[in-house]
Amino acid sequence: MSAVGGVGAVGGKRRQPSLSQLRAFAAVAEYLHFRDAAAAIGMSQPALSGAVSALEETLGVTLVERTTRKVLLTPAGERLAVRAKAVLAEVGALLEEAEAVRAPFTGVLRLGVIPTVAPYLLPTVLRLVHDRYPHLDLQVHEEQTASLVEGLNTGRLDLLLLAVPLGVQGVTELPLFDEDFVLVTPLDHWLGGREGIPREALRELNLLLLDEGHCLRDQALDICREAGREDADVTTTAAGLSTLVQLVAGGLGCTLLPRTAVKVETSRSNQLLTGYFAEPAPTRRVALAMRAGAARGEEYEELAAALREALGPLPVRVLGPI
Repeated sequence: MSAVGGVGAVGGKRRQPSLSQLRAFAAVAEYLHFRDAAAAIGMSQPALSGAVSALEETLGVTLVERTTRKVLLTPAGERLAVRAKAVLAEVGALLEEAEAVRAPFTGVLRLGVIPTVAPYLLPTVLRLVHDRYPHLDLQVHEEQTASLVEGLNTGRLDLLLLAVPLGVQGVTELPLFDEDFVLVTPLDHWLGGREGIPREALRELNLLLLDEGHCLRDQALDICREAGREDADVTTTAAGLSTLVQLVAGGLGCTLLPRTAVKVETSRSNQLLTGYFAEPAPTRRVALAMRAGAARGEEYEELAAALREALGPLPVRVLGPI
């Protein structure tokens, strides 16, 4: 049996065409002339003819009819020429994508952010990316911590901006800053506007917190326990900080806010006062988080360093890398 018309296999294994064979055939299919096709792709005419013959042998079909004056595609050649061109186009796209990936801070970066960080940190993050990394396609996803960690572990997200520690195996945290919590009260509250508030004052307050699932709620409850508040019967009345603060303004209780949220949230009402705790004040830590051993790990570490530099105007204590 001749090679053309056979199965194109050796030892039971199907042979694979090479890219050079596909390029040669695609050129012949386009120019229908061996000399012109060879010149177009920078091959000698004998090498081009040999590549097409080798492809026919590999595939087990006749692709071209050779005459003294011109080249014609067989019906099989016409069908497979379309496939060959598509394969070569995809290979070209793959090489372009690889080149883009090799360049730092290009392509897509899917950033997950918790709701109690997003409104207050994103302006700084977006300004930094716009100014310093203009070719980076930053896509922001605002979700609660559990959903973000799940997205990071499954590859749906690339990088997280959230409160830590997470205590999740396989996740590396890049600390950015610590920030104090402050007490937000109605105008007529006895702790309103005070400084040096002892944590023990939290024992008797009617405290309003976020719904379950928000890490800020868990942090606030931990602060209350540290202050000696044994019961966990804390009124939960809001899904977001904006609503929570408006409930405080309406006299329904007090709440704890991270310092980065104070300016934005309290500016919406003139019925609020802010009190500050005695040192050491209760705090939270905010960090970037990535998969351990992430391919773009060095890039993310550089982004963390740049973000620390950009945090100067915010009421936080910037941290160095650990």
